[in-house]
Amino acid sequence: MKKVFATLIAGLFATAAFAQTPATPAATAPAKAEAAHTKAVAKADAKETKAVVKADAKEAVASDDAKADVASAKADAKATKAKAHHKANKSKMKADAAKADAAIAAAPAK
Repeated sequence: MKKVFATLIAGLFATAAFAQTPATPAATAPAKAEAAHTKAVAKADAKETKAVVKADAKEAVASDDAKADVASAKADAKATKAKAHHKANKSKMKADAAKADAAIAAAPAK
């Protein structure tokens, strides 16, 4: 239940971050790249959290069914969490690369 509340709170902060209006009406290219980066990172975090919660729920259901299945469920949950973490890191790296590319494109040539 704690993880569900943590997920809901994380979602609340993520929506609050994107619901704010910018102070300047015209956003520059680096600001847009930063916003895209932040959105991609938040999305990756949300997907990872969702996968972890789902894996925990699956483990809890399996533990109610039988003691023999607990070890199998824990192993599956661990693998699922690791996979979700890897996917989230991969998404974050892509977002970082996109942000760097946008920064390079926005920099004036000397």
